[in-house]
Amino acid sequence: MSTTKPVTDARIGEIFREEYGRAVAVLTRTFGDLDLAEDTVQDAFTIAVRRWPIDGVPPSPAGWIITTARNRGIDRIRRESRRDSKHAEAAALAEQTRTDDSEVDDEDHEAGPVTDDRLRLIFTCCHPALAPTAQVALTLRLLGGLSTPEIARAFLVPEATMAQRIVRAKSKIKGPGSRTGSRPTPTCRTGCVRSWRCCI
Repeated sequence: MSTTKPVTDARIGEIFREEYGRAVAVLTRTFGDLDLAEDTVQDAFTIAVRRWPIDGVPPSPAGWIITTARNRGIDRIRRESRRDSKHAEAAALAEQTRTDDSEVDDEDHEAGPVTDDRLRLIFTCCHPALAPTAQVALTLRLLGGLSTPEIARAFLVPEATMAQRIVRAKSKIKGPGSRTGSRPTPTCRTGCVRSWRCCI
């Protein structure tokens, strides 16, 4: 079943802007890896660009993107795994997919777990180890779905400079003593408010 709206590039772009941050937030919780979450969501939208003009937009575009991205991530873990522990991790994620898919497709859950995932990712982007400019850049990238060139133009800096800034920010978050989506401290909450004001 497809929607009544024509499946144009503009329509897919609209869905991308609406659902990218949500999908990255959910996949970050699933995989605990910002890079993997972002890569798999981008892969899922690439597949959508090829399939939706033929099959139509699914009833729940966000659910389709999240499920497709999660499956891509599980496949990648399996391909890259060289140890039994990684195989076990992939199997556990596959099982989680079966139990979570009903929640992803149920729009009534949007105000619950999905909002929590987004909030968790917001606090991750506003980690106190990051400079305010890095917090804003990472927020625009992961939750806003903006490309590195777009963010660079907003900051009036070269694209290479912004790319390095985003990579360094992700590295700091994944470094020792940093926990993706951990309970925010008062300092983190204050920084988050400041960064979101800048984004708005």
